[in-house]
Amino acid sequence: MFEKILYPTDFSAVSQKALRCLKAMRGAGVKLVVALRVLNDKTMACIAKGIALSGKDVANFLNEVLESLRQEAWEDMRPIESELKAAGLKVTSRVEEGVPHVKILEVANEENVSAIILGSHGRSNLSSVLLGSVSEYVIRHAKKPVIVVRRD
Repeated sequence: MFEKILYPTDFSAVSQKALRCLKAMRGAGVKLVVALRVLNDKTMACIAKGIALSGKDVANFLNEVLESLRQEAWEDMRPIESELKAAGLKVTSRVEEGVPHVKILEVANEENVSAIILGSHGRSNLSSVLLGSVSEYVIRHAKKPVIVVRRD
């Protein structure tokens, strides 16, 4: 049924819970996982604004910060890859830049996944909303089934 799953992660507790559910889905036919980390454009814009106020060379510093964030994201993806491979799944990892909910849907279409599995809330973990803004957008606009793992 679901052979290829997109697993976007921000490394939050609920995304780790989604990872555990994903590993359990191997018995239901899941064979390949596309693990995705999106570096948020809003974060870069905030950093750029702060740097501009300090009077430093924004472009060079932003390039350094972005490269550092990319490297950190790839390092953080390695344990996820190892965990999924140990569970008997094939894994493709991607680190992208952009607006998370938009990139998730773009990658889902590019990779032609069977479904998307994600946590109900990301790092912001706003307790006042039923769903996080990213998961809500993905649910509303995805062309494939979305499996949402709720937080405890």
